[in-house]
Amino acid sequence: MSRMEQRRSAQRRPAPKGKGTTRKPGGRKPRAGLLDRMIAVVPVSEATLRRVFGWGFTIAIGGTAIGVATFFGVPGMIGTAIAEGMGRAGLRVEQVEVTGLKRMDRMAVYSVALDQQSRAMALVDLDEVRERLMRYGWIADARVSRRLPDTIVIDVVERVPAAVWQNNGQLMLIDEVGTLLEPVRADAVPNLPLLVGEGANAQAPAYERLIDAAPALKPMVRAATWVGDRRWDLQFVSGETLMLPAGEAEGQAALVKFAELDGRDRLLGGPYVRFDLRIPKNLVMRKASGLERTTSIDPNAKVQAEADKSLPRDAE
Repeated sequence: MSRMEQRRSAQRRPAPKGKGTTRKPGGRKPRAGLLDRMIAVVPVSEATLRRVFGWGFTIAIGGTAIGVATFFGVPGMIGTAIAEGMGRAGLRVEQVEVTGLKRMDRMAVYSVALDQQSRAMALVDLDEVRERLMRYGWIADARVSRRLPDTIVIDVVERVPAAVWQNNGQLMLIDEVGTLLEPVRADAVPNLPLLVGEGANAQAPAYERLIDAAPALKPMVRAATWVGDRRWDLQFVSGETLMLPAGEAEGQAALVKFAELDGRDRLLGGPYVRFDLRIPKNLVMRKASGLERTTSIDPNAKVQAEADKSLPRDAE
């Protein structure tokens, strides 16, 4: 055998067993990834966490794609198509959660939230939803947000009814500053004051200040009529009408004086049907018969007694 043949034979000799690159059993295990280590320490199931990370990744990729498309001037329909694709992947509006409502029709809020060209979460215009909600009188403020993967959350601050406004035969519930809330029946809210007349709703704060000046009379007032856009007439539960002067301070002072006189002389529930204090120094009292008597207001005088003395016996 030649030397050449001996070299070839040596090259074909098989490698000894057990000296390959295969790792022995029990060798070093592969290290866990960062995500796996994070999941291991969080007290939530692995499936739930991976689903949350998956939605977050989908939103991030989708948002980036839409942003890039917009930056480079790609037509809006492509961005819409991307968002629709995310919707088909599961990011669609399936629920509307509303908090803060006590009196307003809940279905009206649902209707606004779901009235969208697309149910894809990324395409819901939160600002537009809020703007439309703010058109309702009941809603003083609203916050609209997304909660992945499928919920629109609406937090509402609702106005509080403070009075009933009557104008041209129509009754409307209003709040403390006169904002119109909704039509109402006469017997629906008997404990609220009734404000009557054109523009009376806008005077709701002024009326509250007026009646707070004489709190003893508050439960006795059935309605308050705003007259000539300048003054109040008060109608009492016992049937009488009190005519107050123009001007907020003047009206309050006259009402306080009338409350003092009524507490001393029992004017309400007596023979008189109207009291006129439009001229604050004079109290004009009228009986149902139409007979009137004017008395100067003297803090030390008994108004009703002096007025009665001046009446003929047959007039009483």
